[in-house]
Amino acid sequence: MQAVDRFLRVGLPLTVVSVLITVILVGWNTQPDRYHIGYAPEQPIPYSHKVHAGDNHIPCEYCHTGARQGRHAMVPAVEACFKCHNLTRTDSPHIQRLKAALDAGQAFPWKRIHDLPDHVYFDHRPHVGLGIACQECHGPVETMEVVEQVLNMRMGACLECHRGQRQWSTPVPAPRADMVQVASGHPTGPTSCNACHR
Repeated sequence: MQAVDRFLRVGLPLTVVSVLITVILVGWNTQPDRYHIGYAPEQPIPYSHKVHAGDNHIPCEYCHTGARQGRHAMVPAVEACFKCHNLTRTDSPHIQRLKAALDAGQAFPWKRIHDLPDHVYFDHRPHVGLGIACQECHGPVETMEVVEQVLNMRMGACLECHRGQRQWSTPVPAPRADMVQVASGHPTGPTSCNACHR
C-alpha cells in the first residue's frame, strides 16, 4: 500500500508535470515559422509595397478590398494588379507572368505572410471600422521592399491591444460606445475566450 501511496503523492504529480512540460515545449518548438516576427517568404515575383503603397501612395484597401468588407483582407486576386498594369509597366517580365496567369484563369501562387492558426477567429472589419491603421499590426509596409511580419502572431499581442496596454505607432482611434477607455487613453476590445476562439 505504501508504494501506491508514494506513487500517488510523488510519482503521479511528477508524471503530469513532465507530460505538460513536454507538450508545451514540443508545441512551442514545432510552431510554423509563419507565426514569428521576421517571417518573409520568398514570393513568386518580387513585389514592392514601398513602390506601390509608399512611393505611389496607393491605399492598402485599394488592393486588399476584403479588409473593410469581410473577415479577411486577403491576398489580392491577379485582376487587382491590372487595375493599373493594363496601362503601366506592361513590358515588365513580372507583369507579363501575371498577365499569363490572368489569361489562363489561374490564381497566382502568392505566399501569405500574416496568418493565424486555424483555431483563432479574427475579423478585419471591426478593426478597420474602428480606424485602427493597417500599420499597427502589419508594420510600416509602405516602407518595405519585402514585407515581413513585424508583430508576433501569438495571443499575447492581441490581448495587449484588447486590454489597452499597447503602445500605438499611429494616432489612437476614439473608442466606440461599446468599448471602454482605459487610463492609458487606449480603447479596449473583448478579452473573453470566445471572442477569438469560436
